[in-house]
Amino acid sequence: MTQHTTFNAIPTNAIKAEALTSMSASFERFCLAAGLEALTEMLEADAVSACGPRHGRGRSRQAHRWGKTTGKIGFHGGKVELERPRLRGFDGKEQALPSWEAAQSEDWLGRWAMNQMLINVSTRKFQRSMRLPEGGVPAQKGAGLSKSAASRHFVALSAARLKEWMASDLSGLDLLVIQIDGIHMDEDMTLVAALGVDATGDKHPLGLAEGATENAATVQALIDNLVERGLDPAVPRLFIIDGSKALSKAIRATFGRDVAIQRCQIHKARNIMDRLPKSMHAQVRRVLRQAWEMDDALKAEQLLRNLARRLEKDWEGVSASILEGLDEMLTVTRLGLPAELRRSLACTNIIENVTGTVRRVCRNVKYWRSPSMALRWAGAAMQEAAKGFRRLKAHKQLPLLKAALAVRKAKTASSNEHLDQTAKAA
Repeated sequence: MTQHTTFNAIPTNAIKAEALTSMSASFERFCLAAGLEALTEMLEADAVSACGPRHGRGRSRQAHRWGKTTGKIGFHGGKVELERPRLRGFDGKEQALPSWEAAQSEDWLGRWAMNQMLINVSTRKFQRSMRLPEGGVPAQKGAGLSKSAASRHFVALSAARLKEWMASDLSGLDLLVIQIDGIHMDEDMTLVAALGVDATGDKHPLGLAEGATENAATVQALIDNLVERGLDPAVPRLFIIDGSKALSKAIRATFGRDVAIQRCQIHKARNIMDRLPKSMHAQVRRVLRQAWEMDDALKAEQLLRNLARRLEKDWEGVSASILEGLDEMLTVTRLGLPAELRRSLACTNIIENVTGTVRRVCRNVKYWRSPSMALRWAGAAMQEAAKGFRRLKAHKQLPLLKAALAVRKAKTASSNEHLDQTAKAA
């Protein structure tokens, strides 16, 4: 009778019997042996299905037995060796066993390595994190638990997932809101990320682009990728940015000069406060909050202009900062959105939370070898962040946003047509 061996050359039934006697200390070993024994039976069943019973004859056979060999299969605790039958077809070529192919395609070890690294387990501690101290399953040489093996697992799986994500189709997403922001990875390395909110309030990480700085070319590369994947530039949407001129330039170049852009009010307030003495913070912050909470955009704009006028004499630079980009500061107010929806869409908090997840996941990386490495890590982190996404707080009011964007587009189209007719008449 053939005995099937594991990586430590002990029969699976012997491992199971030994572990069963001390299950409290070796339950992991018992489960491993039981699983290997079940897989061995499945492999033998595949061989019988293709070749018939041993020493049997018949025209229904699709292959014949060709001895046995050992192969490694990964599970969440490492790699183990297993003896399996070999089959040869009548054409002389090796014939695969369906159960073995299925077991290897699972890639449990690679997925486990990626999961461990996403929760900040370093490669040096990877082996320790995979094995229970009293589990009774030793990690032999070649078990795939070294720091270099863990790194290879992460590189392969994160690269495959990034490629799949950056090629995914966006045409099926009814995106109403898109937030774009930069992530500074290193001194000369910046990633630009995009995140969308659809008509039901669900959030979707959309893509990444790498560049030396957060310039218009980098942002344009990201937008071009989104358009190639099915993002229709003709559909009216609200873009939310942190105030970068490069972002505005690239967005207008693709979606038109009249596209709805909302600058982050939190970033604007922070920039203003950082340039004023603490004695003035409470007063200025009160005026800003009052302006942003108004339902009337004209009154809110007038309130901000009055604030800039009062500061102009002693704080000319701060006054100019308040007036700079004033139209984009009140976009959500001009759209006539409810206060609750305005609070959700007047800032870049959604993508800032994703950026925080990227920084947490990448904190163990001390040296970025290349932009592709940063893309892999950031892409994996954004997909990890997506697992914890919740609907937009005011998602029930998003139909109002959709209607307001449609009305705004119709008005701007009519206005542009009138201007063109006037120019031709002149």
